[in-house]
Amino acid sequence: MFYENELRFFCDVLKKCRVPVCFMGKNDSPDKLLGQQVYDVFGTSVDIEAHFKDMLSTIEPFKVYKLDNSFKLNYIYFLLPDAVDETIMSIGPYLSSSIGRRQILEIGEKLGIAPNKSIILEDYYLSIPVINETSHLFVMLDAFCEQIWGGSSAFEVVEVNRELQVDETPINKSVGNSEAEDIFVKMSIMEKRYDFENEFIRAISQGQLQKFNMILAGFDSTVIERRLSDPLRNIKNYAIILNTLSRKAAESGGVHPIYIDSLSSSFASKIEQTGTVAEIQELMQDMFRSYCRLVRKHSMRNYSSTVQKAIIYIESDLSANLTLSVLADAQNVSAGYLSTVFKKETGMTVTEFINSKRVKHAIHLLTTTKLQIQTVALHCGIMDVQYFSKVFKKYTGKTPREYRASIKGEKV
Repeated sequence: MFYENELRFFCDVLKKCRVPVCFMGKNDSPDKLLGQQVYDVFGTSVDIEAHFKDMLSTIEPFKVYKLDNSFKLNYIYFLLPDAVDETIMSIGPYLSSSIGRRQILEIGEKLGIAPNKSIILEDYYLSIPVINETSHLFVMLDAFCEQIWGGSSAFEVVEVNRELQVDETPINKSVGNSEAEDIFVKMSIMEKRYDFENEFIRAISQGQLQKFNMILAGFDSTVIERRLSDPLRNIKNYAIILNTLSRKAAESGGVHPIYIDSLSSSFASKIEQTGTVAEIQELMQDMFRSYCRLVRKHSMRNYSSTVQKAIIYIESDLSANLTLSVLADAQNVSAGYLSTVFKKETGMTVTEFINSKRVKHAIHLLTTTKLQIQTVALHCGIMDVQYFSKVFKKYTGKTPREYRASIKGEKV
């Protein structure tokens, strides 16, 4: 075919947009066009095959047919020029606009779909891509047709609206054995997913990193609820759910939202930027570990509200003026009271706690940056570099300069 490259490119674009494409002969069975899922969902209540066979048998050259049927499923189909056996290219199904659960139930009623199939029907519609009339895909379709037929005036667009005849109305049919088995299978899968999620939440809330392998062993593809046909979008959606569950688990583990929010936002961004299913699976593992570490580092479940607020105030800005009186005034409590409860609950005085946090921050800066010692001291809230060195040495046994040199393997 003279337009083989254009056809391949157009098909690749449709595939990336999750729009089904198929090719069939004029007298072929429409099974390939419809897919097994249509038969699974709609059963025998509608003679779907006869409907489409009749539709395809009347197709004419140089015409692009746009079909909207009783299912609200849209198809575009046309005869390809210079093709063997009068090949038909079919695009769809797709929805011209999103439809809600109410509309899906009404479609099911109209077509006589049994109530016990309503969940399957809803899942089916959620898997179908939505392409509105302003989509770039229609622009590409026009350009492709102009290419294969020699200009916009060489072909005609035909709107086709077909109502399907319902042969029977099985709405009041009872659930058979096979359908009952389907229900029990769904129940089992749902229970497995909830068990996994509960273990995931419990481990994070307690910061149980050691349970990593055991928890993740319970994860497989059946845990993910299939709401869409695109496996990447499916697992991304489930990763978003896990991120939300992890956030709540960390909060129940005694971590203040001020620490949780940045981690949650970071994972939300990473989920959308990830391009493969394997990468998402790795990201979910990293999510479990990161939230567990967050709980281990920032859990304050055993601290009173007064001590929690003091710790958050300290950790939010180590370069600030952090004194016992400042921390007490921030909560309208006496310095003596804060000093007493802080020592009782943390085992450290306020000054010892502040200095330990500042030294840890200093170690991080000395290890990861080339900042001058004096600048590091300022970032840690200590104006006097000599006093900073004294405090640092008390906790590490080395001055900041000696510590940095030891990291680099140098001699002072």
